[in-house]
Amino acid sequence: MLRSLGWLVRGLSALFWGLPVALIICAETARASWLKPLGMLPALFATGLLLYGLWQLGRFQKQERPWRNALDRAKLSGLVNFGLCPFLYWQNKVPQETFFNAALFVLVLSAIIFLFNLNVVLKQLGAMLPDETLRHETRHFTQLNRWLLVALLFCATAYVVVMNDPRLAGKLGDYFVFINRVSFWALIFFALLPLAMTMALIWKTKEVILDSVFGSRE
Repeated sequence: MLRSLGWLVRGLSALFWGLPVALIICAETARASWLKPLGMLPALFATGLLLYGLWQLGRFQKQERPWRNALDRAKLSGLVNFGLCPFLYWQNKVPQETFFNAALFVLVLSAIIFLFNLNVVLKQLGAMLPDETLRHETRHFTQLNRWLLVALLFCATAYVVVMNDPRLAGKLGDYFVFINRVSFWALIFFALLPLAMTMALIWKTKEVILDSVFGSRE
């Protein structure tokens, strides 16, 4: 039991640090130039760290079917992220390539779905742990996160469709640039909110597990 809890804690730690690392590295790979000498390796490492965390979680309570199903869905979207992250580097080198831009759009959608599935994983994990406060918090905040992510998914899709409509740019003129910037930063804010709450839930879950282990020893 202690060994499985150790795997669980390592997996939660990898997810906690992997989420912000993946966000920063993937954003810098797509937009900046100082990661170009490393190619696609930083993005592969960051998304691979998230897969490693899920793999560690998978060694806990293998007989629980809802837990296993939630993990499998998260792993699937994590594999999609891992497979598509090289397009961040390729699109940075050839930004005019339409196929690379479409792949980045799919990567963004997959990342939102991954975060959605990760919240389902945390909900199932909280239901298995013997802490009523944690169970209540994970059930409440994961449900809130999932609603926010569903809204973000629709808003991001609408943003891409509208911003790529040449007729709208012609009608709005200079206002189009302003609306584009405001909409982009609004999407970033509403993406960071569920990400921050997910990280807080991961940290809280890890602390509850560590307190239960060391508390039982005392």
